[in-house]
Amino acid sequence: MIEIMPHDFLTAISHLPHRVRQFAEGVQLFERDDPVRSLFGVLSGEVHLLRRHIDGTGVILQRAAGGAILAEASLAFEVYHCAAVTVAPSRLAVFERAAVRDLVESDRGVASALTAHLAREVRNARMKVEILSLKKVADRLDAWLVWHDGVFPARGDWRQVAEEIGVSAEALYRELARRR
Repeated sequence: MIEIMPHDFLTAISHLPHRVRQFAEGVQLFERDDPVRSLFGVLSGEVHLLRRHIDGTGVILQRAAGGAILAEASLAFEVYHCAAVTVAPSRLAVFERAAVRDLVESDRGVASALTAHLAREVRNARMKVEILSLKKVADRLDAWLVWHDGVFPARGDWRQVAEEIGVSAEALYRELARRR
């Protein structure tokens, strides 16, 4: 058995046979109701999971960047429940779903790594929901800062914080200016 960190699922499965593929921006990896045949690890770039509405608009369910597992819940289902599209040039590790499932079922360390990974994802999702439930930009920013141990990113990454807390970049900038 390979000794792994109990929380790093991508590392835990990295010894399985897989392909590394490059995708341009805007590539549809799968659509809702497609059969699940693969599990994707995002090595670089960014991929979004989307739930599309009847009118063609959609909601982003996951923003998967380097080190993330894309649509890991698909391990438990026969078909995808959403779509996935690259939003930047991306490099992905593509694993066979059956091989990953077999490994999880046969190796307690890998199963533990998957459990820890899913627990972190649930915790992060709950925090995002809590932040988005707050009405004031100041309250959302305060909650975000608590979640990130009070560390605010460099100026070039402020738009990403605005997206994460569900406000316009301008609203975030006004709140930051007010705090100075």
